[in-house]
Amino acid sequence: MPPPTPCGRPPGGDAGGPAEPDPPHPGSGAAICQSAGFAPWGAPAGRREGRVLVPLAVSEQARRGYGGEARVVGMGGPTMGTSWAVRLVDDGGVPPDLEERVRATLDGIVGQMSNWRDDTDLSRFNAAPAGSWHALPDDLFVVLEQALSVARESGGAYDPTVGPLVDLWGFGPQGPCARPSADEVQAVRGRVGWDRIELDVAGRRARQPGGAYVDLSGIAKGYAVDAVARCLRRAGVAGYLVEIGGELVGHGVKPDGTPWWVELDRAWDTAGVSSVPPTLVALEGLAIATSGDYRRHVSDGQGMYSHTLDPRTGAPIGNGVVSVTVLHPECMAADALATALTVMGPDEGLRWASRRGLAAQFVQRTAQGYQETMTPNFAAMME
Repeated sequence: MPPPTPCGRPPGGDAGGPAEPDPPHPGSGAAICQSAGFAPWGAPAGRREGRVLVPLAVSEQARRGYGGEARVVGMGGPTMGTSWAVRLVDDGGVPPDLEERVRATLDGIVGQMSNWRDDTDLSRFNAAPAGSWHALPDDLFVVLEQALSVARESGGAYDPTVGPLVDLWGFGPQGPCARPSADEVQAVRGRVGWDRIELDVAGRRARQPGGAYVDLSGIAKGYAVDAVARCLRRAGVAGYLVEIGGELVGHGVKPDGTPWWVELDRAWDTAGVSSVPPTLVALEGLAIATSGDYRRHVSDGQGMYSHTLDPRTGAPIGNGVVSVTVLHPECMAADALATALTVMGPDEGLRWASRRGLAAQFVQRTAQGYQETMTPNFAAMME
């Protein structure tokens, strides 16, 4: 087998060709390794540094492989303010309109959940009068139900009603603004609270309590990744890697029996040094989501602050977390959990994730550099 080639992100337009090389400091999320030698469910051949994570169990398809003239093909484009890319195994049975089906799937999700358009189902709910009930389309209801579940489990560390605070701090559609005062934050916090949203599960409805502004940006991308994966499976695709804005899910293997390798993003200091070892993950039956914005801080006359808000305080987090990565069978869950753990921080978050058997990695900024901690289930995947 050949040695690993440089990893790269799928280009935003034509994802069918080789990925463009990563910049020296890649963005948050994970980078796709388009080709790497592979000793089945072990370290890639020729890998001389860093670490490898492999799933604790693999699917029957991954063991069985393919026959005939199977090949890897790609597709991609813009969505949700970022890009999407799919690499899949075509064994001769891929429908010719598959890319059109994927685009329709993504457009449907955006049309239901975007906060950046006034004509979406979510925007209409946010603008609705107090006490009104609203029948929600299936995708939006599923995502809102999952968002409220994670909010409940996390004690509000993740909260889909944080939208008014996001706007107040200048991180929403209205754009940057001056740092709010403590009184302004306190006033807006009265509109925030996941437990203000009431669901009618049987009727697939939600109640607008008045002034609630639901923001699903911390979970919708993950749901979209899962939705595209379902679209591929319905079309008979057995092996694929789906990526939207650095969040991914992989299933099966490539025609040569190698897995879909992705490389976890690493935090780099101003000198271009990272104290966290490079890590490759074999995505087979797994999704990956990373929350973190160590390059996206706001600076004003009072100092710097993070783009990540703690819904429980109404202020940006100050726990030193650089990034949190979660591996999970579902990207929607990984997306929301990564956000919740980022807000909790490396102490509370590590305990919370470990108790629930989650596979999570925390990277924290310290005086000695970046420090990594991980849950037992994350460590168990490490070769």
